[in-house]
Amino acid sequence: MTRPSLGVIMEKAAHIVAPCRWHTHTIIFLHGRDSTGTEFAAEFFESQASDDLTLPEIFPTTRWVFPTSRIRPSARFQVPMSQWFDMWSVENHSEKNEIQIEGLRESVDEILNLIRTETVLVPLDRIILGGISQGCATAIHTLLSGGVRLGGFIGLSSWLPFEPEISTSTSDNVLWSMVVNKLTYNPKMLRADTEQAEGTSALSDLSSTSALDTPTFLSHSEDDDVVPVANGKRLSETLTKLGMAVWWKKYEDGGHWVNEPHGVDDIASFISAHQSIKEEDLK
Repeated sequence: MTRPSLGVIMEKAAHIVAPCRWHTHTIIFLHGRDSTGTEFAAEFFESQASDDLTLPEIFPTTRWVFPTSRIRPSARFQVPMSQWFDMWSVENHSEKNEIQIEGLRESVDEILNLIRTETVLVPLDRIILGGISQGCATAIHTLLSGGVRLGGFIGLSSWLPFEPEISTSTSDNVLWSMVVNKLTYNPKMLRADTEQAEGTSALSDLSSTSALDTPTFLSHSEDDDVVPVANGKRLSETLTKLGMAVWWKKYEDGGHWVNEPHGVDDIASFISAHQSIKEEDLK
Protein backbone atom coordinates (compact mmCIF):
# COMPACT_ATOMS: atom_id res chain seq x y z
CA MET A 1 0.00 0.00 0.00
CA THR A 2 1.31 3.44 -0.90
CA ARG A 3 1.29 5.76 2.05
CA PRO A 4 0.30 9.41 1.58
CA SER A 5 2.90 12.06 2.36
CA LEU A 6 2.45 14.25 5.42
CA GLY A 7 -0.39 16.68 5.05
CA VAL A 8 -1.66 15.35 1.70
CA ILE A 9 -5.09 14.83 3.27
CA MET A 10 -6.01 18.20 4.74
CA GLU A 11 -7.61 18.70 8.12
CA LYS A 12 -11.38 18.76 8.35
CA ALA A 13 -13.36 21.76 9.53
CA ALA A 14 -13.68 22.09 13.28
CA HIS A 15 -16.76 20.71 14.99
CA ILE A 16 -18.56 23.64 16.63
CA VAL A 17 -21.03 23.40 19.50
CA ALA A 18 -22.71 26.79 19.73
CA PRO A 19 -23.68 28.32 23.08
CA CYS A 20 -27.28 27.85 24.14
CA ARG A 21 -27.58 31.53 25.00
CA TRP A 22 -25.31 34.48 24.29
CA HIS A 23 -21.62 33.85 23.60
CA THR A 24 -19.24 34.93 26.36
CA HIS A 25 -16.41 32.37 26.22
CA THR A 26 -14.77 29.86 23.88
CA ILE A 27 -13.16 26.54 24.74
CA ILE A 28 -10.96 24.91 22.07
CA PHE A 29 -10.40 21.23 22.82
CA LEU A 30 -8.18 18.81 20.86
CA HIS A 31 -9.06 15.12 20.50
CA GLY A 32 -6.68 12.22 20.98
CA ARG A 33 -4.92 10.11 18.38
CA ASP A 34 -7.09 8.15 15.93
CA SER A 35 -10.19 10.23 16.62
CA THR A 36 -11.94 13.31 15.21
CA GLY A 37 -13.36 16.49 16.65
CA THR A 38 -16.93 15.35 16.07
CA GLU A 39 -16.38 11.89 17.56
CA PHE A 40 -14.58 13.23 20.61
CA ALA A 41 -17.17 15.96 21.24
CA ALA A 42 -20.03 13.44 21.25
CA GLU A 43 -18.27 11.19 23.76
CA PHE A 44 -16.92 14.03 25.90
CA PHE A 45 -20.34 15.60 26.32
CA GLU A 46 -21.77 12.30 27.58
CA SER A 47 -19.62 12.72 30.70
CA GLN A 48 -21.63 14.05 33.63
CA ALA A 49 -20.87 15.94 36.81
CA SER A 50 -22.18 14.95 40.24
CA ASP A 51 -25.45 16.77 39.56
CA ASP A 52 -25.89 14.77 36.30
CA LEU A 53 -25.30 17.87 34.18
CA THR A 54 -23.01 17.86 31.16
CA LEU A 55 -20.47 20.60 30.46
CA PRO A 56 -22.60 22.39 27.81
CA GLU A 57 -25.46 22.45 30.32
CA ILE A 58 -23.21 23.86 33.04
CA PHE A 59 -21.78 26.51 30.71
CA PRO A 60 -24.61 27.59 28.38
CA THR A 61 -22.77 30.71 27.17
CA THR A 62 -19.64 28.84 26.05
CA ARG A 63 -18.82 28.10 22.42
CA TRP A 64 -17.00 24.77 22.11
CA VAL A 65 -14.59 24.27 19.22
CA PHE A 66 -13.30 20.78 18.44
CA PRO A 67 -10.75 20.82 15.59
CA THR A 68 -9.83 17.63 13.75
CA SER A 69 -6.23 16.68 13.06
CA ARG A 70 -4.85 15.84 9.66
CA ILE A 71 -4.49 12.27 8.48
CA ARG A 72 -0.81 11.44 8.80
CA PRO A 73 1.07 8.20 8.11
CA SER A 74 2.17 6.26 11.17
CA ALA A 75 5.82 5.16 10.99
CA ARG A 76 5.22 2.43 13.57
CA PHE A 77 1.91 1.01 12.33
CA GLN A 78 2.48 1.65 8.61
CA VAL A 79 -1.01 3.03 8.06
CA PRO A 80 -2.42 6.57 7.76
CA MET A 81 -4.31 7.72 10.81
CA SER A 82 -5.78 10.82 12.39
CA GLN A 83 -3.03 12.29 14.54
CA TRP A 84 -1.69 15.72 15.42
CA PHE A 85 1.84 14.42 14.95
CA ASP A 86 3.42 11.05 14.37
CA MET A 87 5.08 9.29 17.27
CA TRP A 88 6.56 5.92 18.09
CA SER A 89 5.47 5.27 21.68
CA VAL A 90 3.10 6.89 24.18
CA GLU A 91 4.76 5.02 27.04
CA ASN A 92 8.22 6.32 26.14
CA HIS A 93 7.37 9.48 24.20
CA SER A 94 11.05 10.41 23.74
CA GLU A 95 11.69 7.33 21.61
CA LYS A 96 12.39 8.32 17.98
CA ASN A 97 11.11 11.78 18.80
CA GLU A 98 12.45 13.22 15.56
CA ILE A 99 9.36 11.91 13.77
CA GLN A 100 7.18 14.19 15.94
CA ILE A 101 8.63 17.49 14.79
CA GLU A 102 6.98 18.10 11.43
CA GLY A 103 3.47 17.24 12.61
CA LEU A 104 3.85 19.30 15.78
CA ARG A 105 4.96 22.30 13.76
CA GLU A 106 2.00 22.01 11.38
CA SER A 107 -0.57 21.35 14.09
CA VAL A 108 0.63 24.15 16.35
CA ASP A 109 0.40 26.62 13.46
CA GLU A 110 -3.15 25.47 12.69
CA ILE A 111 -4.32 25.79 16.30
CA LEU A 112 -2.69 29.21 16.69
CA ASN A 113 -4.61 30.35 13.61
CA LEU A 114 -7.79 28.91 15.09
CA ILE A 115 -7.23 30.84 18.32
CA ARG A 116 -6.67 34.01 16.34
CA THR A 117 -9.95 33.40 14.51
CA GLU A 118 -11.79 33.06 17.82
CA THR A 119 -10.39 36.39 19.05
CA VAL A 120 -12.71 38.06 16.55
CA LEU A 121 -15.57 36.84 18.76
CA VAL A 122 -14.11 36.99 22.28
CA PRO A 123 -10.86 38.31 23.80
CA LEU A 124 -7.96 36.01 24.63
CA ASP A 125 -8.69 36.03 28.36
CA ARG A 126 -12.02 34.37 27.62
CA ILE A 127 -10.53 31.58 25.50
CA ILE A 128 -9.55 28.29 27.16
CA LEU A 129 -7.34 25.82 25.29
CA GLY A 130 -7.13 22.14 26.09
CA GLY A 131 -6.98 18.58 24.92
CA ILE A 132 -6.81 14.93 25.81
CA SER A 133 -3.84 12.62 25.28
CA GLN A 134 -1.98 13.61 22.09
CA GLY A 135 -4.38 16.53 21.74
CA CYS A 136 -3.21 17.91 25.08
CA ALA A 137 0.42 17.30 24.12
CA THR A 138 -0.15 19.40 21.02
CA ALA A 139 -2.15 22.05 22.87
CA ILE A 140 0.52 22.69 25.51
CA HIS A 141 3.11 23.28 22.79
CA THR A 142 0.60 25.59 21.11
CA LEU A 143 0.21 27.56 24.34
CA LEU A 144 3.96 27.97 24.74
CA SER A 145 4.38 28.85 21.08
CA GLY A 146 1.61 31.44 21.21
CA GLY A 147 3.51 33.35 23.86
CA VAL A 148 0.38 34.94 25.33
CA ARG A 149 -1.84 34.36 28.34
CA LEU A 150 -5.12 32.60 27.64
CA GLY A 151 -8.09 32.31 29.95
CA GLY A 152 -7.01 28.82 30.95
CA PHE A 153 -5.59 25.48 29.89
CA ILE A 154 -7.10 22.02 30.47
CA GLY A 155 -5.12 18.82 29.89
CA LEU A 156 -6.33 15.24 30.34
CA SER A 157 -4.35 11.98 30.34
CA SER A 158 -1.29 13.34 28.61
CA TRP A 159 2.44 14.07 28.56
CA LEU A 160 4.86 16.75 27.35
CA PRO A 161 6.68 16.10 24.06
CA PHE A 162 10.38 16.94 24.37
CA GLU A 163 9.96 17.17 28.13
CA PRO A 164 13.65 16.39 28.87
CA GLU A 165 14.74 19.33 26.73
CA ILE A 166 12.30 21.66 28.45
CA SER A 167 12.84 20.43 32.02
CA THR A 168 16.62 20.81 31.80
CA SER A 169 16.38 24.45 30.74
CA THR A 170 17.86 26.89 33.20
CA SER A 171 15.41 29.64 32.23
CA ASP A 172 12.06 30.43 33.82
CA ASN A 173 10.67 31.36 30.41
CA VAL A 174 11.03 28.82 27.64
CA LEU A 175 9.59 28.60 24.15
CA TRP A 176 10.36 25.91 21.63
CA SER A 177 10.85 26.72 17.99
CA MET A 178 11.67 24.53 15.03
CA VAL A 179 15.04 25.23 13.44
CA VAL A 180 16.66 22.93 10.89
CA ASN A 181 14.36 20.08 11.93
CA LYS A 182 15.45 20.30 15.56
CA LEU A 183 13.74 21.68 18.64
CA THR A 184 15.67 24.55 20.14
CA TYR A 185 14.78 26.59 23.20
CA ASN A 186 15.18 30.34 23.34
CA PRO A 187 14.63 31.84 26.81
CA LYS A 188 14.05 35.32 25.32
CA MET A 189 11.15 34.41 23.06
CA LEU A 190 8.22 33.60 25.33
CA ARG A 191 7.68 37.04 26.81
CA ALA A 192 5.39 38.89 24.46
CA ASP A 193 6.03 42.17 26.27
CA THR A 194 9.71 42.38 25.29
CA GLU A 195 11.34 43.64 22.14
CA GLN A 196 12.95 40.24 21.63
CA ALA A 197 9.53 38.58 21.49
CA GLU A 198 8.11 41.03 18.99
CA GLY A 199 6.92 39.20 15.91
CA THR A 200 7.86 35.72 17.16
CA SER A 201 4.30 34.47 17.59
CA ALA A 202 1.11 34.40 15.58
CA LEU A 203 -0.58 35.83 18.68
CA SER A 204 2.14 38.03 20.15
CA ASP A 205 0.46 41.26 19.06
CA LEU A 206 -2.76 40.39 20.90
CA SER A 207 -1.54 40.36 24.49
CA SER A 208 1.17 41.76 26.72
CA THR A 209 1.35 38.93 29.23
CA SER A 210 3.21 35.63 29.18
CA ALA A 211 1.80 32.22 28.30
CA LEU A 212 3.23 31.05 31.62
CA ASP A 213 0.58 33.16 33.37
CA THR A 214 -2.16 30.92 31.95
CA PRO A 215 -3.91 29.03 34.78
CA THR A 216 -3.74 25.29 34.13
CA PHE A 217 -5.71 22.20 35.13
CA LEU A 218 -4.22 18.74 34.51
CA SER A 219 -5.72 15.37 35.42
CA HIS A 220 -4.82 11.72 34.99
CA SER A 221 -6.19 8.40 36.22
CA GLU A 222 -3.97 5.80 37.86
CA ASP A 223 -5.59 3.03 35.83
CA ASP A 224 -4.85 4.71 32.49
CA ASP A 225 -3.58 1.81 30.36
CA VAL A 226 -2.61 3.99 27.39
CA VAL A 227 -0.55 6.84 28.83
CA PRO A 228 1.14 6.07 32.17
CA VAL A 229 0.10 8.40 34.97
CA ALA A 230 3.80 9.07 35.59
CA ASN A 231 3.94 10.88 32.24
CA GLY A 232 1.13 13.17 33.31
CA LYS A 233 2.82 13.83 36.62
CA ARG A 234 6.03 14.85 34.85
CA LEU A 235 4.02 17.19 32.63
CA SER A 236 2.61 18.86 35.74
CA GLU A 237 6.03 19.10 37.40
CA THR A 238 7.70 20.56 34.31
CA LEU A 239 5.06 23.25 33.82
CA THR A 240 5.27 24.08 37.53
CA LYS A 241 9.04 24.38 37.18
CA LEU A 242 8.52 26.87 34.38
CA GLY A 243 6.50 29.00 36.78
CA MET A 244 2.96 28.07 35.76
CA ALA A 245 0.15 27.77 38.31
CA VAL A 246 -0.92 24.13 37.83
CA TRP A 247 -3.85 22.38 39.49
CA TRP A 248 -2.93 18.69 39.28
CA LYS A 249 -5.53 16.00 39.98
CA LYS A 250 -4.94 12.25 40.09
CA TYR A 251 -7.86 9.81 40.24
CA GLU A 252 -7.87 6.13 41.11
CA ASP A 253 -10.03 5.22 38.14
CA GLY A 254 -11.28 6.64 34.88
CA GLY A 255 -8.93 4.95 32.45
CA HIS A 256 -7.71 6.94 29.46
CA TRP A 257 -10.55 9.40 29.81
CA VAL A 258 -12.07 11.92 32.19
CA ASN A 259 -13.03 10.57 35.60
CA GLU A 260 -16.78 10.62 36.31
CA PRO A 261 -18.23 12.37 38.12
CA HIS A 262 -15.42 13.95 40.17
CA GLY A 263 -13.20 14.68 37.18
CA VAL A 264 -16.04 16.49 35.45
CA ASP A 265 -16.76 18.36 38.70
CA ASP A 266 -13.13 19.49 38.84
CA ILE A 267 -13.11 20.62 35.21
CA ALA A 268 -16.30 22.58 35.83
CA SER A 269 -14.84 24.15 38.97
CA PHE A 270 -11.70 25.16 37.11
CA ILE A 271 -13.66 26.69 34.22
CA SER A 272 -15.96 28.54 36.62
CA ALA A 273 -13.01 29.95 38.52
CA HIS A 274 -11.54 31.40 35.33
CA GLN A 275 -14.70 32.50 33.54
CA SER A 276 -15.51 35.76 35.26
CA ILE A 277 -18.63 37.00 33.50
CA LYS A 278 -19.24 40.71 33.91
CA GLU A 279 -22.51 42.45 33.33
CA GLU A 280 -21.32 43.88 30.01
CA ASP A 281 -20.52 40.34 28.80
CA LEU A 282 -24.20 39.44 28.98
CA LYS A 283 -25.43 42.20 26.69
